[in-house]
Amino acid sequence: MKILIVNLVLVFTITQAHTAPIPKPPNPNVKSYVLMDYDSGMIIASKNPELVLPPASITKIMTSYIAFLELDNDTLSMNDVVTVSKKAWKTGGSKMFIEVGKKIKVSDLLQGIITSSGNDASVALSEHISGDEETFSIYMNQVAANMGLKNTNYVNSTGLPNDKLYTSAEDIAVLSRNLIRDFPKMYKLYSRTEYVFNDIKQYSRNKLLYVDDSVDGIKTGFTKKAGYCLVSSAKRGNRRLIAVVMGAKSPDQRTTVSKSLLEYGFRFYETHKIYEIEDIVTKARIFDGEKREIELGVSESAYISIPRRSIKKIKSRFVVDENLTAPIQKGENVGYISVELADKVITKINLYTREDVKLGSAYRRTLDSILKNF
Repeated sequence: MKILIVNLVLVFTITQAHTAPIPKPPNPNVKSYVLMDYDSGMIIASKNPELVLPPASITKIMTSYIAFLELDNDTLSMNDVVTVSKKAWKTGGSKMFIEVGKKIKVSDLLQGIITSSGNDASVALSEHISGDEETFSIYMNQVAANMGLKNTNYVNSTGLPNDKLYTSAEDIAVLSRNLIRDFPKMYKLYSRTEYVFNDIKQYSRNKLLYVDDSVDGIKTGFTKKAGYCLVSSAKRGNRRLIAVVMGAKSPDQRTTVSKSLLEYGFRFYETHKIYEIEDIVTKARIFDGEKREIELGVSESAYISIPRRSIKKIKSRFVVDENLTAPIQKGENVGYISVELADKVITKINLYTREDVKLGSAYRRTLDSILKNF
């Protein structure tokens, strides 16, 4: 496939007399971390982002995602009653203290999973959704594959230690972004710091919820092998960031590192919307069609996250299939936008056709077959 590259330089008049430098991102003594901008999905800072690690209770983000998916599809209800199995009741680790044989509402189980990280609740809900935890794990891996998680494998709904259970900080950030984007109303459950079940008040282990009003989630995790982990998200104004910290030495360290990452991202980076979904971003030559050009655009509003006060230095290149040939349908991916800063590609945004173009007349096709050779 030949491609046509069109350079587009966003030209501005620079009036700033001084531009403060951007410091390097934090380099904490943890195994891995990722700081992601929510709107663009771009990674602002990272350390070993693809390192495969045990996720501990971070696993429950996927458990709740699947529950939200079932609720959204009306195949599960918050008022559904779940009978607690012996397996769920006996599951070790953190608990919400449900008892074997008792009937518990899905709404209570979900809050037990999210706030108190109940392993018993995770097993009970997974059994209710899929019949058994093993089948639920297959479901988890199918969803992970659909999200494009590259370094993740699930074998249980809890995060309890297993050599075949693993993920990466980058995958967790992608999962968390999907959770917030796909289920914004249900995501609010993650902002609760406490709840009462069976006359027992239980508290979230995410200390950032208590010290930073902009933080509204997401999940802690700990096993001896995984260390202390924390996935956090904060929204300030119109911006949201996601921080994933894995393999910290203590609960305080995971909190301190997560807060420093969020502060770094909010202070030194900016998020800009560069294309709207309805924009005609560019046009491309099309052969053998009833018209000579086709309109191209993006599939959703496109954002970039860049160092502060650097928007005037952004350049864009359109990379488009040079041999676009009719017939072609609306919504086909025919190229991408390469967004560059300081001669480095910072992100690529797919370009899609915005219209159908039918096959042209015999005369048009004959003329274009000649032009193709030149």
